Amino acid sequence: MSRKRLYSALALLALVTGCSGNAAADGAAKLSLDAPLPTSVPDGTKIVVGDPATEVALKLSGQLDKVSKFVQFANLSGGPQTTEAFRAHALDLGSVAEIPPIHATWTGLQVKIVASKFRKDPLNHPIYQLGIAPGVSVKTLGDLRGKKIAYSPGQAQGALVLKVLQKAGLTKEDVKLVELPSTGDVYSNALSGKQVDVAPIGGVQIKRYLAKYGKDGASTIAHGLRDDAGHLYGPVESLEDPAKAAAIRAYVAAWGVAQDWIDKHPKEWIQGYYVKDQGLTEADGQWLVDNAGHPDISADWSDAIERQQQTIELLAKETGNKVIQAKDLYDLRFQSVAADAIKGGAK
Repeated sequence: MSRKRLYSALALLALVTGCSGNAAADGAAKLSLDAPLPTSVPDGTKIVVGDPATEVALKLSGQLDKVSKFVQFANLSGGPQTTEAFRAHALDLGSVAEIPPIHATWTGLQVKIVASKFRKDPLNHPIYQLGIAPGVSVKTLGDLRGKKIAYSPGQAQGALVLKVLQKAGLTKEDVKLVELPSTGDVYSNALSGKQVDVAPIGGVQIKRYLAKYGKDGASTIAHGLRDDAGHLYGPVESLEDPAKAAAIRAYVAAWGVAQDWIDKHPKEWIQGYYVKDQGLTEADGQWLVDNAGHPDISADWSDAIERQQQTIELLAKETGNKVIQAKDLYDLRFQSVAADAIKGGAK
């Protein structure tokens, strides 16, 4: 989505939903961030959620009616779009990877993570591989020295590049980082056009890149790092609104059940989402399902917070930002909501 179209979408959302209104603005009492979460969603409550894949899963699984009274979906996802939407007071919840909550905090936005999803056996089911341009010889991470590498600050791919360099014993000065947005086919095109030598590519882009350019010498290598974090997060102002906090809790529960449904109904997911919604082939959808493995949604975020802290410290060192505490990014009141919902059904 272009920036102009994004701003237009945000303006329309704010106008239609009145999302900028919150408890504080309306003079109602704020919900303290350490107060118990309300469990009853008042009539008339509305939250705007940027989580397109889960919207489809809720429809396919017949669960949409559990949240449709209080959720309006926006076709927004990923760090840059959700950050802009939070700033415009046009979004209450967004679906992102590991890095956006960190960068949002560094830019002055107060946000909290309310749900987390990982992959079982993550090293054998990575989201990304390192794409290697045709004619470039990179067989190990040590071979990255001196190479031009695609880099997207503030996004998961950018953080992965920094982690890969750290693992390889290299610094940013040992390579040439080329700043490029990681959207769409940008990285694959940059590789095929020799604009960069290396780029982290994910999802079906891996399969398509090798199919299209493998005959010319294109390749990929594994990075050997965890890259599987996926979060729902939102602005603190929404969580301080008691009605919205209750709606967000209910959505997180439904989200957990939806992730479990996706895992247990791969054929329906391939047809309903990858083929009909995303326009991919059935073969592409099957490859994505096989590559993803199974989801890991835990009621204990301790390990996730520890890994996030390591990421924060690396990024702070490389970007000059202040070290923040990963535990402060999480709203621990939500820690078991999704896992409990999977066990007993969304409540």
